[in-house]
Amino acid sequence: MANLRISGLASGMDIDSIVSDMMKIKRMPLDKLKQEKQVMEWQRDDYREMNTLLLDFRSELTQMKLTTRYRTRTTTTTDDSRVTATASSAAALSSFSISSVTQLASAETLVNSGSIYNDSSFDPNKSMFDQQAKLDSTGFAWQTTGAVMSKSISVKNGGNTVETELSNIKANTQGTWSVKVNGVGYKVVTDATKTLGEKEVLIDQSGNLTFGKTLNKDSVVKVDYIANERTDTLNIPTTGDTLKLNKGAIDSVGIKFIKTIDGVKEEPINLNLNDLGNNLFLITDGSGKSYGTLNKATGEISLDENLERPEKDSKTTMSFEVTYDHKYTTFSIDTDTSKGDRHDTFLVSASDSLNSVINQVNSSSVGVNMFYDSVTGQMTMTRNETGDFNNDPNKTDTTFSGLFITSMLKFDPNAAAKVQGLNAIFTVNGLETNRTSNTFDINGVSFTLNKTFEATEPPVTIAINNDSNAVFENIKGFIEKYNELIGKIQKKIQEERFRDYAPLTDEQRESLSDKQQEQWEEKAKSGLLRRDSALSSLLSSMRTDFYGSVESEDISPLFNQLAKIGIKTTANYLEGGKLEINEAQLKKAIEEDPLSVEKLFNATGTTNGQRGIAQRLYDTVGRTMDIITEKAGKSFSTSAQFTIGRQLKNLENQIDRFEDRMIQLEDRYYRQFTAMEKAIQQANQQSAYIMNNMFNF
Repeated sequence: MANLRISGLASGMDIDSIVSDMMKIKRMPLDKLKQEKQVMEWQRDDYREMNTLLLDFRSELTQMKLTTRYRTRTTTTTDDSRVTATASSAAALSSFSISSVTQLASAETLVNSGSIYNDSSFDPNKSMFDQQAKLDSTGFAWQTTGAVMSKSISVKNGGNTVETELSNIKANTQGTWSVKVNGVGYKVVTDATKTLGEKEVLIDQSGNLTFGKTLNKDSVVKVDYIANERTDTLNIPTTGDTLKLNKGAIDSVGIKFIKTIDGVKEEPINLNLNDLGNNLFLITDGSGKSYGTLNKATGEISLDENLERPEKDSKTTMSFEVTYDHKYTTFSIDTDTSKGDRHDTFLVSASDSLNSVINQVNSSSVGVNMFYDSVTGQMTMTRNETGDFNNDPNKTDTTFSGLFITSMLKFDPNAAAKVQGLNAIFTVNGLETNRTSNTFDINGVSFTLNKTFEATEPPVTIAINNDSNAVFENIKGFIEKYNELIGKIQKKIQEERFRDYAPLTDEQRESLSDKQQEQWEEKAKSGLLRRDSALSSLLSSMRTDFYGSVESEDISPLFNQLAKIGIKTTANYLEGGKLEINEAQLKKAIEEDPLSVEKLFNATGTTNGQRGIAQRLYDTVGRTMDIITEKAGKSFSTSAQFTIGRQLKNLENQIDRFEDRMIQLEDRYYRQFTAMEKAIQQANQQSAYIMNNMFNF
């Protein structure tokens, strides 16, 4: 229980003010500790600010160590209508002469043998099965039945085997499945005795996969497979006339009616289908009650107008559970590409549209673009890449299998017209060569051939030069950032220290305006890093790094110091070693010997004298950052990890102990004054008693 404090009731003294004044004197050492703590926190923040500046400068040094800062290439061509070129930093300073381009690269194109329709009203966006009569499907019919399904599996731990955990697989259909790993198709093998190639996959009777190569961790395997049937659940809406299954072109089907009330499912009712002709079937139960009609061609269910519906917002649901198979087919495409052989198998439901099939092909990894022309009814297939990848004029880079693509879409290899894919053929620096693309790289230079021309015409000369202006601007920008860093560090270590301006106490703040507090605090924070040894040493070391010569076999003695390429210290020594550039001299050095200028900054070596200026500075700045981090830590460092943090923790402990003593002292003062008050009160009571007794006589 807290001690009862009696404040001047008997003595008439302002005990609270007296105790407060007494405590002010006693708290003065505590205020000193808190001010010391505040100064340390400001100093820590100043150090961290310096480290942030150094980190930014070291990032610039990282760029200055790269060859790209000194090898900005330009290209000039004598006729860019025939040949254009761009050069990377890896390109050597050189020239190329292209004396002829006898052939441009082109992509292989296959044109099918004729119109796929016999009625121009055929719609490529609608079901092909619904439009059978409009298609010229000689040699092809939708005969195969099953259910086209798909499953994606993530391979968590890599390996070459994948358990698919598929069920309801239609027997002996594995050879027609489509398997892709990260979007790339694999050829399916069903013979377990066959040695698998890298792009082959064995599928066993359970649907499990064994690949010819080890899959990477987290690869995604997508399997399109054939099941015996599929089951769709269609909820009967409160309003609306029709429902639609996922697939049409249905072969066999079973339907159940399911009613659920308040989460309790009633016994399902098996429904019957009565053939009405034209693919329409009446859906009834055993009593003959009509539920609607099913169109097997479209998969659409038209609900009976008298069918019971669930009421809006009720807890009753009604649905059809439809189990069915449908007509489908498969085809495959194989291509030769710059990345090797590509294969993909496509499973097509009869109710798919032509455009959905085209989209499947165009988005696959086989690298072809299928196109349908509604006016002629014909189709083309063009390789995405130019060039001839099998080097056989009698063989196409693209082959097919499956009656759907050869008969329905009429890409019969014996009848389809072929435009051979060609390589670009040209002569460069006297050497005739070829490329599969009209854009190609030679020694870091990217060339683009725009048109053919003969050797009798003037050759196209491409010159690779160094962009001296870009290199100059890179070096100039670096020097400006160095000078900016020097200026900020110099200002910090030369700041005046106002020792009479200690951090304000809470009581002092109350007596000052906001502006006065700001002005006071500005002086209190000033000079906390004045003449700091780590920062002063950094400036000295960086000046040494800059001024010293760089000894390297790649550097001419004429350009082995900054001063020799036009970069010198300013005449004003008070600026702490800032640099200034003689622009004309620097540009001349870059043009005369760009390699020496580059190596002056980024040369590597075992000794400091052999290392370029950027290399030296990077290490010097890094060492200083480590010293500052050891002293002031980082924003995420704990107090125990850096010197100032440990000092702050020690001060915080002293402050806590001092505050505990102040509480105890204040309580003691109040106890003493309370005792005095009680004594005075008791004396007053006794005096009053005596006076009363005296007047009673």
